[in-house]
Amino acid sequence: MTEYVQVSTTTDSRDTAMDLLRSAVEAELAASGQVFGPATSVFWHLGKLGEAEEWQVVLKATAARYPELEAHLIAQHPWDNPEVTFTSIDGGSTAYLDWLGRTTT
Repeated sequence: MTEYVQVSTTTDSRDTAMDLLRSAVEAELAASGQVFGPATSVFWHLGKLGEAEEWQVVLKATAARYPELEAHLIAQHPWDNPEVTFTSIDGGSTAYLDWLGRTTT
């Protein structure tokens, strides 16, 4: 895993998305994040095809804090099995990445 990650989850409301984002940043598990939406999603759920409006939460964090961030998002999320994924950040401005590391240490 690289040193920095971008973490993503989705929710069914903007308020829930903001609560997840705010709590993760307040706990210093993520340096920052954004909420995007609404977006229409199509998915399988309990053996049935579903369609819903969702809001995406994108957080910036260090790989070292990812396990804690994942656990936090799952514990705070209202869904039984929420999507929590990460993508490695393979590059970026040195000043930004330094800030990201300092903010989550």
